[in-house]
Formats: sequence, C-alpha cells, structure tokens
Amino acid sequence: MGSLPSDPADVSASQTVRAQLRLREMILDGELPAGERISEPVVAELTGISRTPIRSALIRLQEEGLLEPIRSGGFRVRAFSVDEIRDAIEVRGTLEGLAARLAAERGASAANLEALTACVVTIDRLLEQGDPDEARFAAYVEANSRFHEVLAASCESEVVQRQVARGNALPFASPNGFLRVQAAAPDAFQTLSIANAQHRAVVDAITRREGARAEALMREHARIAHRNLQATLANPRVVDLIPGGRLIVHDG
Repeated sequence: MGSLPSDPADVSASQTVRAQLRLREMILDGELPAGERISEPVVAELTGISRTPIRSALIRLQEEGLLEPIRSGGFRVRAFSVDEIRDAIEVRGTLEGLAARLAAERGASAANLEALTACVVTIDRLLEQGDPDEARFAAYVEANSRFHEVLAASCESEVVQRQVARGNALPFASPNGFLRVQAAAPDAFQTLSIANAQHRAVVDAITRREGARAEALMREHARIAHRNLQATLANPRVVDLIPGGRLIVHDG
C-alpha cells in the first residue's frame, strides 16, 4: 500500500525552515555580507526552494533581527553597532534573570533541577581535563546550551520562554555567541571555570527558592559576554571566531 501524499502545508513549512536555516548560515558565515540585498528570486535560485516559503523565511529572519526591509522591496543584511550588541547582551541577562527568579519563586521541578545540575557536572568534568581541544570544546558548547535551555524552561512561563528564545536569536546575544573568543583567550580556563561556578550558584539559588539571588546571579553571568566583546574589539583578528562577526560595525 503506497504512502499518502504529504500535506502541502507541512511541505511548505519544512521548506521555509530549510530556507531560513540556509540563509542564516550564509549570513553568519559571511557569504551574504552586511548591506547585501536579498531578493526572493535570487534566494530561490541559490536554494532550489520556491518563492512562497522563501518569503516566509525572510520575514522570520527579519524578526530575528538579521535582515531589515528596504523601501524598494526585499530585504538587506543588517549590520550591528557595538552599542546594539551591548544592549542585546543586557536584554538576554535581564530575561534570563527573570526566568531564574520565576524558577526559584515558583519552584523548579526535580527533573529540571537534575538536568541543570547534570550540565554543571558535565562542564566541570570537561574543565578538569585542562584547556579544551575541539572535541571538548564542542561538548562544552552543547552542555552550556542545554543549561540555558533548561533554565528558560524551568520558569514555567511560555511567555518568558518565548522572549528568552527571541533574545537569544541574535548570534551576539546567545549564550554561546562569544565562546570561541573566550576559549582562545590566554585566561580561557579561568573564565570558563568562573562561568560554570556561576551556573552552580544559580542552581543553588533556585533550589533554595532564593529568587532575587538567582536573578542577580544570572544577570551577572550574562555580563561575561561584555568582556568577550571587548576582547574582540581589542583584537579584530579574532572576529571570524564569532558567528556573524563580520556584521559588527566597529565604532571609531
């Protein structure tokens, strides 16, 4: 018996996601530089995807902040000032701080607390092996991402969780945005260790139902990204270590 034909709506949604992921990759890898105009026909030719899902993908990338509309029609790749990046980092810290406070005040589930603790333990074990090689660094990135995802889910608020996801959509604001710059620094081991100590303290505050402390710790944790941004500005040679680094417009 033959398989049933796919739902056209599902096919279109899948194509939209595929186009969105491909375009995001091209932007972050520098294939589409800041200021580059992006039109539906060109993207259709590049990806082999029809124009309707491409239109939806372009709108999603505008919502993420990677594209901006232009008056003559279509979109262009956005550039980001240093002040915008600093603001994006502050927004992430504020939102994740709120998620941590709500998780503490409302009581995070035992499963989420266990998952957060597992991330901290995993990172500890990776750091015990010294400065990370590529494999350990990839494992660190995965565990770090998992920690932040579980933290957002622990607040038991779909509204806050959606806003955290939106705040993390910009590559410079995401928890892993500057990790490669951080890992390349001479004091990488110390900084990564401090970051995980902050993770552990946040879990402790949530467990003890200390909302204000959990919020303050998470906001301070996000500020490590400011330090990494400053390191990037001081050494432009590391800009390619950052996804989308060439979209940053350096002041002065």
